[in-house]
Amino acid sequence: MTTYVLVPGFWLGAWAWDAVAADLRAAGHEVHAVELGHEPDATAESHVDDVLQVLEKAGPAVLVGHSGGGPVCAAAAERARERVLRLVFVDTGPLPDGVAQVEFNPPEAQAWIRARIAEHDGVQPMPTRAGFAQLGTSTAGLDDETFADLHARALAEPAGVVLTGARRGTPDPMLPKTVVACSFTEAQARELIAAGVPAFAEMAGPDWSFAELPTGHWPMLSEPTELARLLGRFGDPA
Repeated sequence: MTTYVLVPGFWLGAWAWDAVAADLRAAGHEVHAVELGHEPDATAESHVDDVLQVLEKAGPAVLVGHSGGGPVCAAAAERARERVLRLVFVDTGPLPDGVAQVEFNPPEAQAWIRARIAEHDGVQPMPTRAGFAQLGTSTAGLDDETFADLHARALAEPAGVVLTGARRGTPDPMLPKTVVACSFTEAQARELIAAGVPAFAEMAGPDWSFAELPTGHWPMLSEPTELARLLGRFGDPA
C-alpha cells in the first residue's frame, strides 16, 4: 500500500481527481487530494503551504502534481523531502526559482492572460476551448459534455497564483521524479531538455523518467483508469 497526495492544476478543485482516487483506493492505496486555496490573496507560495499541510499529515507519499500544480509540488518536495517518496508531474514540470506560471507562455499569450486578469478584477477565469487553443493547450480527449462540466465547475485563478512563482530549494538527486507526458511526447521533451528550455532543463538528470499517456492536458478526466494504473506503478516497492 502506498500513500498518494494528488495536487490539481489551475482552475481545478480536489474533485478533479475523484475517478483516479477511486481506482487507486480500490487497489488498496491511501489517497489525499489537495484543495488548493482560491482566496483573492492566494499565491504560488500559499499553494505550496497547502500541499505541505497535507504532506505533514499524510506523508511519506508519492506526490503528484498536474499542470500548474507541478511547480508547486517541486517546491513542496524540497521543503518536506522526508515526506516524499516520488515526485510525479502530470503533463507538467518544475519551474526555476521564482518563475511564474505565466512566464511559461510566449509573449503574446502572456499579454492575453494579463489582459484577462485585468478584465476580471484580479482573477483569471478558465478559458473556453477556443481560448485554450489560442494558448496552445490541448483539450483532446474531452467530449463536449465533459468539457462543459469542467468549465462549469472551474474556479477562477487568483492573479497571485498566475503571476508569482514558488521559492525553490535544491532538488534531491536521490528523489525519483517522473513526467507523465500527455499532450507532448518524451521525444519532444528531450529536445527541449537538450535546448536548455528552463521548464525542461531540470529533467536531464538520471533521477528523471518519462511515461507517455497520449491524450489531452486533463488525463484525470479523459483517461482516469489508465492514469491511475500508471500512478500505481510508481508506488513504494516496499
